[in-house]
Amino acid sequence: VFKAYSLYLFFVKCTYSALEIILFVMLSMGYRAKRRKMADKVLPQRIRDLVPESQAYMDLLAFERKLDQTIARKRMEIQEAIKKPIMQKRKLRIYISNTYTPSKPEGEEAEKVSSWELRVEGKLLEEPGKQKRKFSSFFKSLVIELDKELYGPDNHLVEWHRMPTTQETDGFQVKRPGDLNVKCTLLLMLDHQPPQYKLDPRLARLLGVHTQTRASIMQALWLYIKNNKLQDCHEKEFINCNRYFRQIFGCPRMRFSEIPMKLASLLQHPDPIIINHMISVDPTDQKKTACYDIDVEVDDPLKGQMNSFLSSTTNQQEIAALEIKIHETIEYINQLKTERDFMLSFSNKPQDFIQDWLKSQCRDLKSVVFFPKFEQLYFKSIFGASYMASSPRHINSR
Repeated sequence: VFKAYSLYLFFVKCTYSALEIILFVMLSMGYRAKRRKMADKVLPQRIRDLVPESQAYMDLLAFERKLDQTIARKRMEIQEAIKKPIMQKRKLRIYISNTYTPSKPEGEEAEKVSSWELRVEGKLLEEPGKQKRKFSSFFKSLVIELDKELYGPDNHLVEWHRMPTTQETDGFQVKRPGDLNVKCTLLLMLDHQPPQYKLDPRLARLLGVHTQTRASIMQALWLYIKNNKLQDCHEKEFINCNRYFRQIFGCPRMRFSEIPMKLASLLQHPDPIIINHMISVDPTDQKKTACYDIDVEVDDPLKGQMNSFLSSTTNQQEIAALEIKIHETIEYINQLKTERDFMLSFSNKPQDFIQDWLKSQCRDLKSVVFFPKFEQLYFKSIFGASYMASSPRHINSR
């Protein structure tokens, strides 16, 4: 038993020395550890046979795989969704009011000339969130047209147009002298994002689209071409125009690449919102404020939540740490299983085990000494530094 145990210790030393040399060779050849994969977390079948309770871990692993696939698919869907504008329709309430200041006799501290002031304000109904959007941010331009007979052709228009340096405001005020009721017309041009266009009436009737974005118009046009089979069967890049297309585009045949250029002449700016209002200077008139509700498109709050979900890294570090811990635990379990099999084989048939091990070590030795420059390192790790003093031939003879 003592001899067998001594031989066992000798071969353990040989095995660890051989492993050190193999590891050195792998590192010298630029070996790099592979990135951990899902398969590295799977318990081998032999371990599951030994521990039946480990099936619960395998069930959790299968559920994790399905969950990862679902999350990855949803991420891709969200990434595709946020590339398109996500808008929702809301009600913008516009308040139009005016005040009147009568003239005062001379000597009193007040206006010497009667005047009125018109206010145009508004807000979103049921606006979510603490940060409210300015009223002027909904419009591209605002034009107030006063009675030309009262204020003349040079002073009857009040215009506001958005510029790159425009400061947003909560409303607009117009002040003019006068003591008579004034008819005015408000022209409000919404600032659509992305921009929208009004189609030519003939094309609008054909496609069933009145005012829409350029992308939506192109999509409707392609659906009409596809449903009516206007694409040439042999030359796919051409469209054979039917009688409606010939009237609109003025040609019997055209390329797909020509559509944007021909469509540009059929697109116009959307119609403005027109509001007619009476500026009253009658002190007894109590109805000096009018309200109008219009539909506007605003960014869907869901888009912000999608962006925050994609950019969130709150739990990534914790998940990565748990992944590393799982991999290390599985590696440790596999190592324990290898040691158990080793000890069990040695305890059952020590003599057969030693003989099989000798054969295995001989094969490993031949594989290692195949690299001449690692031969000395191998013998040094097994027989000690005293053998390095001898010549390589002497070492080989030993």
